[in-house]
Formats: sequence, C-alpha cells, structure tokens
Amino acid sequence: MRLHDLIRRWAVSYTEHGKYSPVGVWFHWIMAGLVLFQLGSGWMMSRYPVGASKLATYELHSELGLTILFLAILRFGWRLFVPDPVNDADAPSWQSTAAHITQYLFYGLFALLPLSGWAMWSAIQPVQPLRLAGLVAIPPMPFHTLSPAWQYQVLDWAESLHVLGVIGLALLVPLHVIAALKHHFWDRDDTVRGILPEIRDDETAPDHTQYTPRVG
Repeated sequence: MRLHDLIRRWAVSYTEHGKYSPVGVWFHWIMAGLVLFQLGSGWMMSRYPVGASKLATYELHSELGLTILFLAILRFGWRLFVPDPVNDADAPSWQSTAAHITQYLFYGLFALLPLSGWAMWSAIQPVQPLRLAGLVAIPPMPFHTLSPAWQYQVLDWAESLHVLGVIGLALLVPLHVIAALKHHFWDRDDTVRGILPEIRDDETAPDHTQYTPRVG
C-alpha cells in the first residue's frame, strides 16, 4: 500500500467518528493563534510612532501574514485529501449554511489580508524581501518599476482593502467563537469536541497498528 493511502486511512480513522484528524486539528489551532496575534499586533502597530521599531513590527506582521496564507493553502489541500468529518453542525439548517458561508469568508480573508499586506510592503521604497515563516525569502511585488505616484496609489488601494479585511475578520472571529460556544453549551452537540486536541490514555487510544507498514 502506498504512503498516501496509509496517511488517508490513518486520518479517516478519526474523521469517520466525527473527529478532525490531528493534522486538521493543529492546522485549526495554529492558524487561530496566528490570526489572534495578527489582530492584536496590527492594532498595537497602528499606535507606534514612525521609526525603526514600527518598521520591524510591520515586517514581522507581514511575514506572519504570508505564513497564514501558506498554511491556509496547505489546510485547503489537506481538506481535499481528507474531507472534514460530518458532525451535528452539518445537519441541514440555516445554521449549517451560515457555518459554510463563514468558512468561505475566512478563506477569502486569509488570502485578501496577506496579499494586500504584501502589496503595501512592496509599495514602500526601498523595499526588502519578506521571509515566509522567517526562513524562505519572498521577493516583493514588482512595484519598484512604477512611478512614485503610482506606488502611492497602489499603497492607498492595498491599505483600503486591508482595512476592510481587518474589519471583516474582527467581526467573524467573535461570531465564530459565539457559535462554537452555543454548539457546546446550549446545543450540547459534538461540533467543538471534534476540533479539540485529543489526549487519550493507552486503554482508550484507537489501535492504528493495522495501518503501519511492515518492514521486511
């Protein structure tokens, strides 16, 4: 059996019981932590005086934004490889429709915010490369060939889109949290339990040895 089949079988052993696979769980919580950090750092950065300290914070903010975009692409690819589990929140209703719309909006913002931030960074001259996850150099968008007037125009457009995206994200995050709390404490369904990291002892842990390839 090929490696990707083994990985899929391992992940499906979770999703078929209404749980996200450990990969899906950690995608969710790592991105959630980064998004909250980005909202907080963006708010603080807007209050810093102009200078080297603000520019360094802006660079880190932009690099983390590109990291979120990269993680969103990987997470979307993982969802295509291993579909999300079906749980109580997927029962046909307006709440299920709203949840799917919210999910699409999140993915849209995970693209809009990093790309507009990258455009803003690229329109400030002289511009330096950003680093994805602090490791891989990402060159700026080619706005250095534009006239200063057009560079300012790009910066203005990108900033406007970024502000709209931040407002959208600042509204979606609390709505998402409130909906999760409602599912867990009011509806008492399995929606939130499915995305929580799972800690099991040896007696309750599922036996995945059947999916481990034998050597020799």
